[in-house]
Amino acid sequence: MPYRLLADLLVIGHVAFILFAVFGAALTFSRPKIIWLHVPAVIWAALIEFAGWVCPLTPLENRLRMMGGEAGYSGGFVEHYILPVLYPGMLTRKIQVLLGILVLAFNLFIYIRFMGSQAKK
Repeated sequence: MPYRLLADLLVIGHVAFILFAVFGAALTFSRPKIIWLHVPAVIWAALIEFAGWVCPLTPLENRLRMMGGEAGYSGGFVEHYILPVLYPGMLTRKIQVLLGILVLAFNLFIYIRFMGSQAKK
């Protein structure tokens, strides 16, 4: 039972990290120092997608699930939890690269706006 709970908590943490990587730039308007945490998170998230890697949290989650008597899953976290919601088909290399580009472009847009607002102050 504790292994299942740990696996579920890991999923929540994983989702929180993804949301932070995608949308965290918006936090820099109210908390500029967060940029020092956010930029590495964006780089890591984009690198995972560009390189086609599996995040190290995914095998850990699978191991915890197996230790808790559940079956693990093949593929990565995004493939297993996120893509079935966003995309009906399987994750392709093109989609992975597109996801990486979207994360970088969205955050770059937010940071450009942030820098513009800081310059006006």
